[in-house]
Amino acid sequence: MKHRTLHTLHRPAKKANGHPPLLFVHGGYIHAGCWDVNFLPHFSALGYHCHAIDLSGHGRSEGKQDLDRYDLDHYAADVAQIVAELPKPPVLIGHSMGALVVQRYLEKGNAAGVVMMAPVPSTGLAACSIQLNARQPDFLQEAARAVHGRYTDKTVRVMREVYFSPDVTAEQFAAFKPLVQDESTTAIAEMMALAWRPPSRSRPKIPALVMGGELDAIFPSNLLHFTASGWNAETCVIPRAGHMIMMEPQWHAAATKIENWLARRLGPRLAVAA
Repeated sequence: MKHRTLHTLHRPAKKANGHPPLLFVHGGYIHAGCWDVNFLPHFSALGYHCHAIDLSGHGRSEGKQDLDRYDLDHYAADVAQIVAELPKPPVLIGHSMGALVVQRYLEKGNAAGVVMMAPVPSTGLAACSIQLNARQPDFLQEAARAVHGRYTDKTVRVMREVYFSPDVTAEQFAAFKPLVQDESTTAIAEMMALAWRPPSRSRPKIPALVMGGELDAIFPSNLLHFTASGWNAETCVIPRAGHMIMMEPQWHAAATKIENWLARRLGPRLAVAA
């Protein structure tokens, strides 16, 4: 696949701890800015060089006019393109669709480790979508308004209930609103019918963590084990968190779980400036 002009947010370490860099991959219908609210400054302060990619057609990356042509392999190629530019293999941190993208990348690529947050279930979107639409029959209509920035009071209510926990503040949800954008219909169709892909024998044996929110209305936390089993991964459920774990009031608890997991898997951090 041809290289595209990809935008990344780079937040260098305040004082490098010697660990691999972190590469964050956003989910569907959003862009890399979701990481910059809490996670990028937090991990930068801990001594990690942090990079967050805008996948093709998202945020400030090339390809908006071709968005509907992109599938998961295109997005995985985006990750490969950025990984190749880093000085050493990173720890990949993917959310929702981004967790699926990093899994697709790892079918051929390498990394120092992988964190999959609120991952698309290995069985695909179809069953979860049916359950979500039964609970929130107005979701598709209101989500279509949100991707074009046409929020009504009803749009705000529905999007908050689907993407966040009841604990989210008005200010936290306000930070989410401008990040929402359209998504590739090709990628969505692929995820709807996604069949489990057995791990490749050549896939790297790397540390893996699968994390979900206790109150995730999109991908219930009881589905995490399907993803974790294929990776021999540790699992973690963040109490009271919804789908947008990195932007939730509980974001710090999630970041601390990842920080502790990295320390166990990569070794203790060097002292960093406060």
